[in-house]
Order: sequence, then C-alpha cells, then structure tokens
Amino acid sequence: MMARNPGIYVEILIRGSADEVWQRTQIPGLHELWDLRFTAIEYLPRASKNEPQRFRYSTRIGFGVKIEGEGESTTTGDDAAKLRTSALKFWSSDRKSLIKEGSGYWRYIPVNDGIRFLTWYDYRTRWGALGAWVDRLLFRPLIGWATAWSFDRLRLWIDREIPPRSSLRMALIHAMARMGIFFVWLWQGLMPKLLFPSVDERLLMTAMGVPRNWLAAVGVIELALAFAALLLWRWRPFFLMNIIAMAGALVAVAVAAPPYLVAAFNPVTLNAGVILLSFIGYLAAEELPSASQCLRRPRKESE
Repeated sequence: MMARNPGIYVEILIRGSADEVWQRTQIPGLHELWDLRFTAIEYLPRASKNEPQRFRYSTRIGFGVKIEGEGESTTTGDDAAKLRTSALKFWSSDRKSLIKEGSGYWRYIPVNDGIRFLTWYDYRTRWGALGAWVDRLLFRPLIGWATAWSFDRLRLWIDREIPPRSSLRMALIHAMARMGIFFVWLWQGLMPKLLFPSVDERLLMTAMGVPRNWLAAVGVIELALAFAALLLWRWRPFFLMNIIAMAGALVAVAVAAPPYLVAAFNPVTLNAGVILLSFIGYLAAEELPSASQCLRRPRKESE
C-alpha cells in the first residue's frame, strides 16, 4: 500500500487533438518544457516496444543542487474509444530526494470539446517521521500545486499557442509587479504613517483638507491595499484600481499642494512608478497559468 492519503489528482480540459496532447506529454524534450516538476527527462534504450519505457529525470532546486531519479512507463489504449493511459512507476536513490518511490498514471479521455487530461499519483517518503511531516505540511501541497500549474501551462501552449517559456516569463513579471506594489503600499503605510509619523505627511494632508489625526487611518488603508495585492493575486482589475488610486492621489496633490511635486522626494516619481508597475502587471496577467483551472478531485463517474 502506498499511503493513507488519497494521492494527488489533477485534471484539465485541453481543446486540442489527442495526438497533440500525447506528443507534448510523452516526448521528453517537449514534456520538460512545460512541467515545473522536472528540469530534464531522458528515455533509456529498450529492446522492444513491448517492454516498459525506462527513463531518468532530474530537477534543479536552486543553488546548484540537483535531485535525480528513475522510472518506467507502460502505455495502454482502446483504439475504438481512442482512450489512452500511461501508467508509471518512479523511484530515486538520491538521498536528497524526499520521494523514495511512487506510482501513478496519466489518462487521455476524448470528449466533444477536446481532451480530458488527468493524472493521479502517490509516493512513499524517506527521512522517517521528519519526512512524513515535511511531506504533509509542505511538499505534498507544493507538488500538487506545481502539477496543476504545469497542466494549465500545457493547456495554454496547446489552446492558445503560448510557449511554456513565455508563460513562465509572464508569470514572473506578474509576480514582480505584484510584489513591487505590495512593498510600496506596505512601506508607505508603515513607515511615514504608523511607525514613524511624518511631519510632511501631516502637512500634505492638511493642504488637501484631510484632518491630521487621520494619518494612522490612512496608514491602515494603505496596509490593506498592500495585502490586497497578494490576496487578490488572480484578480486582474486590481491593477486598474491601483492605477486610478495613484493617478487620483497625484492629481489631488497637484491641485492642493503643487510645491510637493518638485520636492526632493515627491509623489510624481512614486505614483508614476506604481502606475507603470500596475500597467506591467495588468498586461502580464492576461494569460497566466493557474492551478485553479484544474480539478483537484476525481469526477464522480471516475471514482
């Protein structure tokens, strides 16, 4: 028996042909382009097509550290129904690998509007009780998310012809824009308003007709905006709201206290910078891979 948990299940609808989905998941050079879990996959020679296909895989986890493993896959199919299944076993003798051994399958189910591409797998861990604890709290949720995110990356590649490298690049640009906006709102809320109340902030608020004693309340609002940048990660209109807020604040300063626009540290550079970050984030967020596009539990008819 593999474990007491139900394993990892991921399913997505891809509006492509069965052959196209099959090729981009079964050819190692194409598979490793979209699957976040692997850096390299290599098929090993076999005597005949009737034997399981052995393979090696590796994953770079940063700082020059690489985890390696092996596996084998067996393909079955129903020509009449055009249903294909690829069963696999995998294992790793690398002591750095939390996964000791596992098994699962990929299934390709034709439907009217495309292919239901799904996987289920489970594994045993090493490192004893510590490994089981790390797996339950951190690794299993992370690898489940990585599987689902990668499946949607594959969907974008087939459905919308967005290359995997491009979708990863857009995801990183979007993340940096989000984190940049988060940092600006967090700093502005904490430093000059809550932790170290600034005289200039109070004078600016007075010039704009806002009571000075509202400084802390404004800081709390800015903190709320900072965390909204993270909590509303998939909500693209956040960037538009941010643009409107920063542009409105800049106009208000220009009308009520124009001398601040030419000060050494002024709202022009700050607000314009955040507006540009918001535009970048909005453009990058148009077609991002998302784990939320996938089903994470089997359909009732397949249970």
